[in-house]
Amino acid sequence: MDFTPWVRHFERNGQRQRALEAQIDGAERCRLDTRRRRAFIRSFQRFELGESGDGRHLLAKAERAGDAQYTRALALLVAEEQRHSALFARGLDHLGGKPLAGHWSNTAFTALRRALGLRTELGLFLVAEAVAIEYFTALATGAPDSVLRAIGRRLEHDERDHLRFQVDRLVQGWAGRPLVVRSAVRVALLAVGFGAALVLVTDHRAALRACGRNPVGYAWRALRRLQHLLGLALGPDRSAVAVDAGRGEEHRGAAFLAHDPVEGVPVVVGAAGPGEHRAQQQS
Repeated sequence: MDFTPWVRHFERNGQRQRALEAQIDGAERCRLDTRRRRAFIRSFQRFELGESGDGRHLLAKAERAGDAQYTRALALLVAEEQRHSALFARGLDHLGGKPLAGHWSNTAFTALRRALGLRTELGLFLVAEAVAIEYFTALATGAPDSVLRAIGRRLEHDERDHLRFQVDRLVQGWAGRPLVVRSAVRVALLAVGFGAALVLVTDHRAALRACGRNPVGYAWRALRRLQHLLGLALGPDRSAVAVDAGRGEEHRGAAFLAHDPVEGVPVVVGAAGPGEHRAQQQS
């Protein structure tokens, strides 16, 4: 699988990101009441910490795998995740909170993924991002503060493509493995996802409710999304022709035109997939 289209996507993504960040009004005062302010401070502290890693161990594993274009694309993705940490820090400043020095859930997750190989670590990243993206959507559409909504839109913009990128690499990494092996990995990652969803709705339940989200409904939607993505990454081998929305180039390989089971948004998943999901929605 050729990851050059993903390198192009991440390299030119800065313009779109800056346009979204321009919608964040740094001069606006936070007018949330104390209860909701504390809920979002607690929530943003967890996310700021989780997004702040430098990715050194993951990138070292990618370099050992020997695909220079994939490693370059992954390095650009890690840089985007670090900018997400800065966005959460910006949100904390708006809310009058400060970042955490550490938290047990982040320490445990980091230790677990560092102990594993590249494919399994990427599977854990897919789990974490699939469970978290609905939170960004909740911020973007339901947060009772315009700055928090703008931050949510900025984060959601990146994370949809991050999920598709992770699926691409997992398709490549598990290609040729027996279906029974892929199915076992799929079940294991779904079980991890259940635990991750439980931790998220426990830690962030007050912020979710402030965004109008029911924590139980959130967990159900997150697991349904994860199940769909794991089916794409680890299901039966498929091949298709996809079109890079940016350049109109065709690429053969593990590419899927799939519907998000939660949002009903057509999403291209595959080597040629890093186009705007909104453009797909409108087509």
